[in-house]
Amino acid sequence: MQQDATSTTPVDQTGTAPAPETAPVDPAATAPTDPSLAAPSTAEPAATGSTDLAVGGDASQAAPGAVDSDAAALQAMGFDHLIQNFDIVGWVVFITLVVMSFSSWFYIVMNFIRNTRINGRMEKVIHTFWETQSAADAVRYMEEQPKSEPFSKIALDCASAAAHHQRHEGSRLVEALNRSEFIDRALRQAVARESAKLENGMTLLATVGASAPFVGLLGTVWGIYHALIRIGASGQASIDVVAGPVGEALIMTAFGLFVAIPAVLAYNFFVRGNRKVIARFDEFAHDLHDFFATGSRVELGAKQVARK
Repeated sequence: MQQDATSTTPVDQTGTAPAPETAPVDPAATAPTDPSLAAPSTAEPAATGSTDLAVGGDASQAAPGAVDSDAAALQAMGFDHLIQNFDIVGWVVFITLVVMSFSSWFYIVMNFIRNTRINGRMEKVIHTFWETQSAADAVRYMEEQPKSEPFSKIALDCASAAAHHQRHEGSRLVEALNRSEFIDRALRQAVARESAKLENGMTLLATVGASAPFVGLLGTVWGIYHALIRIGASGQASIDVVAGPVGEALIMTAFGLFVAIPAVLAYNFFVRGNRKVIARFDEFAHDLHDFFATGSRVELGAKQVARK
């Protein structure tokens, strides 16, 4: 019984001894599987963190690039870029506006100088003519005036017509036209000639003021057309694609207005000034007609009563 006990005891001991050996095997066998299954879960956050950092890095790197592209697009809207990228239509529109601008400013300056001189000398010439006691001295004073002075030319034409009619008394000329009609005819021609000189350049100013905005609009339409072409070619409507053509269109519109506005303002200013001068032409011509046809001038007081 003791041997059996002893025999069974070792057997039990040897039988129970492997049990602890198998027990660690199970954790060992499960441990590698569990970490292998848990590894992706712990690795995925790390991977996502790294991707987030990568995306953040790309965004931080892409932001300056976007700013640079926008700055380059805005620079493409400048006048230098416009000149460098002109096609044949753009050059025709641009040169037409430049010619219109220079020609209108030329006539603006010339007409301003001429009208200033006429208005500055007008009252002095008329007053001196009527205050001169002798008709010969008055005619001599008118001959001393510059060629651009219109009132002296009207008076000289009237005096020349009166003298011509007087020299041909008894001829068929006198029989066909009396002294009053002959002088009136000469005065009408002189007033028409001097009035036409005042209109010099007015047609061009009116044409530029009316057509320059439409010429600039042609450049605007052409620039928008190029913008649409670039959008269709690139497949996107970003600022760097359309900045150049749209800038060209805006500059052409502004250029057309820059040419037209001074021409319109100058035209209205000169029309008003010419109307006043032409009215003085007519008044002076009527006085000359009365003086050379009848030998006396209608008095100023009588004119004022007639006007009232």
